[in-house]
Amino acid sequence: MTTAIEVRGLDFSYERAKAPVLRDFSICIESGWRCILVGANGAGKTTLLRVLGGKHLVAKDKVRVLGRPAFHDTSLSDEVELLGGVFPFTEDIRVGALADGVMGVDPARKQRLMQVLEIDRDWHMHTVSDGQRRRVQVLLGMLRPSKVLLLDEVTTDLDVVARQELLDFLVEENQAQGTTIMYATHIFDGMEPWATHIAYIRQGRLVTLCPIDELRELQAQRAQGSTAPLLRVVLDWLLAERD
Repeated sequence: MTTAIEVRGLDFSYERAKAPVLRDFSICIESGWRCILVGANGAGKTTLLRVLGGKHLVAKDKVRVLGRPAFHDTSLSDEVELLGGVFPFTEDIRVGALADGVMGVDPARKQRLMQVLEIDRDWHMHTVSDGQRRRVQVLLGMLRPSKVLLLDEVTTDLDVVARQELLDFLVEENQAQGTTIMYATHIFDGMEPWATHIAYIRQGRLVTLCPIDELRELQAQRAQGSTAPLLRVVLDWLLAERD
């Protein structure tokens, strides 16, 4: 197995920030993992994903994706996709026209994604709801396969059915293409069977990274008959941060 993502001793601060968002941060993600990224608001999850997606200038030797420097190697834009955050596309244009404007797309893949996300080609971007807008963002970002997918709360605005359909598609993508997925989320329903690994960030530092089925706290919750063991584990972690 090869390394898809490697961060070594990264300190990262935003301009004029009083404190660094990521502190001596290190993580190694192997190819083919489906890793959920958990932590409190402000822990650094979104910043980490943006750094990995090449959105922030960092030293070449600190952050490498697919063996290349995340910010400096522009060829990574063809192999790494960052999805999430604000998608302020409000022009009066049909979704079908937007999707058809992306070159080099497999028509069958495009049709499948539109079915999975329940997208109507005749939606107009200036009239869609927040949930529909999120579906379009995911569609456009996944029209072409990626080697690494960085997902930041992409299912927040989706209904239950659309969320599950997307999670199922991501598993197929991971298994068929070997796509490495890092997924930051606060919604844990269905995540236990979906994820292969879990990473927990606390105040800009990595606290836990392990296969999800080897997480001792999760095993204990299952043994106790918890109806939502993963949610209980993460909740306990976050509550402990307040002590």
